[in-house]
Amino acid sequence: MSNHLDIQKIEELSMNAFPSLQTQLINGWILRFSNGYAKRANSVNPIYDSQEDIQQKIEECEKIYREKGLRVIYKLTKQVFPKQLDQILEQKGYDVTGETSVQVLSLKQRKIKMSDKAVISNQFAETWFTDFCELNHIADTDQHTFKQMLKNISAEVCYICLINNKETLACGMGVLEDGWLGLYDIVVSEKYRNKGYGVEIVSSILHWGESLGAKNAYLQVMLNNKQAINLYAKLGFTEAYQYWYRITR
Repeated sequence: MSNHLDIQKIEELSMNAFPSLQTQLINGWILRFSNGYAKRANSVNPIYDSQEDIQQKIEECEKIYREKGLRVIYKLTKQVFPKQLDQILEQKGYDVTGETSVQVLSLKQRKIKMSDKAVISNQFAETWFTDFCELNHIADTDQHTFKQMLKNISAEVCYICLINNKETLACGMGVLEDGWLGLYDIVVSEKYRNKGYGVEIVSSILHWGESLGAKNAYLQVMLNNKQAINLYAKLGFTEAYQYWYRITR
């Protein structure tokens, strides 16, 4: 799966699943702003065809982000417009960071189990949010922004915790749109890693999505996170494409 429609489709789904607080469109490019929390929610996404002069457009984007006090970040795949944008940004001194694998899984004929420890909420849940922020060490200063982003999700969503003896072992969320289930914010408590809870939380989200008609699942995992890549491979996920960021020095 790597033709441009598939990449564009998953990029659109992931923008909806992780909505920025503010969006601006500039001739085929989507500019996202969220008070600097998370690169993907504060980046230029050049996913549609664009006619304007490229140098002028880059300057315009730089000006917009700088006025908001944000670093200029581009989220790139091999399917961007114009095609040579990565090289252009490199020549302008933008560094590469955050190389990420986007992985997909067909849910057809898969036996997926819901964990007996799973506690599920189909709307924003303060308890899930508190546990997630704690397990993932989200800075207090970012929590308000992150909460607003979650509350802006308009697709079907589930927040799942694995809980045993009142202790949270793992958290994750699923966002379902157009038959595609996106898995986000999967984290296992440092105390309980390497005990199979990663598989359990992912399986529980997949089970929730499948029960609501999801045909395929997707997720994003950084290339340097070998443990997570191995976990997803065990569950049958395969790479569809990669993305990376170009960021001002």
